[in-house]
Amino acid sequence: MTLRHFYLLGASWLKLLELAYWPTMNMIVWGLLNFYFVEHRSAFTYVAGSLLAGVMLWDVLFRGQLGFTFSFMEEVWSRNVANLMMSPLRPIEFAISLMIMSLVRLAIGMAPVSILALLLFDFNIYQLGFALILFFFNLVITSWSVGLIVSGLILRNGIGAQNFAWSVMMFLLPITCVYYPVSILPEWLRPIAWALPPTYVFEAMRALVIDYVFRGDLMIQGLILNTLYLSIAFLIFLKLLESARHKGSLLNLGE
Repeated sequence: MTLRHFYLLGASWLKLLELAYWPTMNMIVWGLLNFYFVEHRSAFTYVAGSLLAGVMLWDVLFRGQLGFTFSFMEEVWSRNVANLMMSPLRPIEFAISLMIMSLVRLAIGMAPVSILALLLFDFNIYQLGFALILFFFNLVITSWSVGLIVSGLILRNGIGAQNFAWSVMMFLLPITCVYYPVSILPEWLRPIAWALPPTYVFEAMRALVIDYVFRGDLMIQGLILNTLYLSIAFLIFLKLLESARHKGSLLNLGE
């Protein structure tokens, strides 16, 4: 049995990568967060408030992508994808339905969290006002872009690619600066961070919570990037779907 599982592990580079993936992500995130604390000892109260807001907004991004992908995976697990692809349902309609379900799942998951944050920690995220709406939709659009690509990969490569549904967002966690500003990152990594829309959201959130300044310019830049990436993600989804049809992998999904 040990040899069997050893061979299974050695035959999948994804499984080997996953073994080191989570410890590495934790080390990077908390190491950078440590630098942030060292530089802001005198303003710890404000930093703590931004951390709690960061946790809740990160969940919007993470749960939004999981809500999109899990709605798609329900079709995979029930072996219904081939039936859907043979129906008059168009890919754009399929994608929109997954986006709607992402919002539904997100609302169900985040509503009690925001209430508990108020009751347990006296933190009301709704005090962010109109800015919260902009933060929310920028993060949700990013989650849809990632969800489209992950769903396309599962269509093309089969059920073995479902690990990406859980792990891909964690790759973005240290780069998008959820808990600390971009200035904490090494200089060579900062251009990559600014190429990701969530970075603009979390920088704007800290500016609002800590400095009481609303950075509308960051929201506009993030929205422009989100529009570009969502369009690219949908094109990638279409290409992967077309490839899956040619390969015949649609019939084997869920097996």
